[in-house]
Amino acid sequence: MPAPTSVLVVTDRIAVSPELCEAIRARAAQTPIEVRLLVPNPSPAEWHPGHPERHVKAEAAQSVLERTLPGILEAAGTPVDGFVSTRHDPMDAIEEVLFSEPVDEIILDVPSHHLSSWLHQDLEHRLAHFHTPVMTIRHEVTDQRARP
Repeated sequence: MPAPTSVLVVTDRIAVSPELCEAIRARAAQTPIEVRLLVPNPSPAEWHPGHPERHVKAEAAQSVLERTLPGILEAAGTPVDGFVSTRHDPMDAIEEVLFSEPVDEIILDVPSHHLSSWLHQDLEHRLAHFHTPVMTIRHEVTDQRARP
């Protein structure tokens, strides 16, 4: 039996959008998957990565994120691991994961209006050099960013 496909889901939302759940359900219906949920650090980008407040904000956002994992778990039908990165820039956070573990596919969850979220920075094209398939899910905007 082949290993499940490793899917990295990236979002800056603490509430799971219906569009994201549907995309995960559809992906899980194709082949077995394992899902890892990544939320870039909600602390200000100007703070140095080693600044203690960045770690405090990441830990607080992690506790909020853990309340949202059941929605993704239900959609995936498999255990889901989620974490908040210490990095604020989504590209940096994604690269850190890609360099440390195998990822077969990436799902980006971004609001439909690109000015409303720091996550949407044309990541799909910026990630192309990794040769990892990227799916972008767009949804209606609510103020549900991963802030404690």
